[in-house]
Amino acid sequence: MAQSPLAGRRIVITRPEADATRLADRLRALGAVPIVAPAIRIQFTDPPELDTALANLAGYHWIIFTSRSGVEAVFRRTRSIAGPKVAAIGPATATTLRARGVEPDLVPAEYLAEAILEALGEVRGLRFLLPRADIAREALVDGLEHRGAVVHEIAAYRTTELSVRRADLGPVDAVTFSSSSTVRGFLAGGPVPDGAKVVCIGPITAQTAREHGLDVAAVAEHYTEDGLIAALGAAFARR
Repeated sequence: MAQSPLAGRRIVITRPEADATRLADRLRALGAVPIVAPAIRIQFTDPPELDTALANLAGYHWIIFTSRSGVEAVFRRTRSIAGPKVAAIGPATATTLRARGVEPDLVPAEYLAEAILEALGEVRGLRFLLPRADIAREALVDGLEHRGAVVHEIAAYRTTELSVRRADLGPVDAVTFSSSSTVRGFLAGGPVPDGAKVVCIGPITAQTAREHGLDVAAVAEHYTEDGLIAALGAAFARR
């Protein structure tokens, strides 16, 4: 068996610590040396507004989850959801829903808010519940409202960028970014180490990285953990 292109590579994971374990284990299995350096922290806020919405789910046609954290935020407050159709932004979010006994009605082919909007089709007069991060992009809300939908957006959790100066990471071969907030949080704690490749999970994250002056070596073709690992392998396989 050919040696993995990631063998021996020191790869920084900037996800929140609780979300980094699986990726670290998978990279380790490929021979890499994962370095967990969280750039953001997720804080669940349990807003009363969310409890009210969950008690009145019959008033919504759709509930849209744009992250695994959004699913966790909801199921901290309820044991089940029933009534509205359910959309998940991608396979990781869908898997988290299935673990809670919910089969999504919609998972778009491309894992972006804009793709959910396109996949929904006609939404005029429909009511949507969006439990999501306090700093979430507004593309989905704006698009739904522009098409005549009624959107109830709730900041169900807070994403905090960790701006504390981090310890020296030592030699680094790559830094992975899984969201725009991880880019900002990581750079607030110091620069990308010299010589490290920047690998992003998708085009929105890559755009943020470039806006902050980073040279992006690779962007995942599929905006998932699998896609991120594939992008890392491709970046190091190139001659």
